[in-house]
Amino acid sequence: MLSFSVVITPIFRFISLCLTKNIMQFESIADRRVWSKARRIIGKKDRKLAMIARRVGYLRIPLHDNYYEALIRSIVSQQISWAAANAILRKLESLYGGRLPTPGQFLRTRMDRIRSAGISPQKYSYIKDLAQKIEDGHVELAKFGKMADDDIVEELDDVKGIGRWTAEMFLMFSLGRTDVWPVDDLGIRHAVMRVYNLRKEPDRVRMVQIGEKWRPYRSIAALYLWHSHDNSKAKKLRKKEMIA
Repeated sequence: MLSFSVVITPIFRFISLCLTKNIMQFESIADRRVWSKARRIIGKKDRKLAMIARRVGYLRIPLHDNYYEALIRSIVSQQISWAAANAILRKLESLYGGRLPTPGQFLRTRMDRIRSAGISPQKYSYIKDLAQKIEDGHVELAKFGKMADDDIVEELDDVKGIGRWTAEMFLMFSLGRTDVWPVDDLGIRHAVMRVYNLRKEPDRVRMVQIGEKWRPYRSIAALYLWHSHDNSKAKKLRKKEMIA
């Protein structure tokens, strides 16, 4: 006969695991206190970035709390200027009474009507895939607030037109996650090369290595690096990222 402890211990472990998942909490880059903690860590580990952090100070990051709309904006803004993306988004909103369509509304609207807003056939297919996956329950945006970063990236990566970079921008500017390190971002790579006097632009492996010392606040390190890169190209990149 099994003892009481043999039977009850696995049950308690299961309950503990469920409770841990349900109360999973994440710090946010929208919280000023997080910036203070990040600056202390950066100050201890990286003199050059600490100098940038002192000069730039606290950056107020408004988060896009409507995750679906944030993803639509990100898709529309791909490979076009910030001004062009905003013009298209305004036209799309005008078709739905001044706001972006819900997934159901998008799927019920004829393609030619949506394309009249200036959305390309390719981007139409991307938004349609996102809307369909949300409607079918394959992408559950309501659960993202309690999910780990890698799990969210994996789920979004299944949507057409949403790659790792777009998912990372979503993590930062919609969910406010503090430890995102977008190693494929050209603006970040250029900034790293300049700030650390590297002879050439760092590759992905080198970028991962460089970012390790800033854990668990690599998002804030990335924001400081973006803001250290003062040429007009970097500013345009940042504007596009903010609407993604």
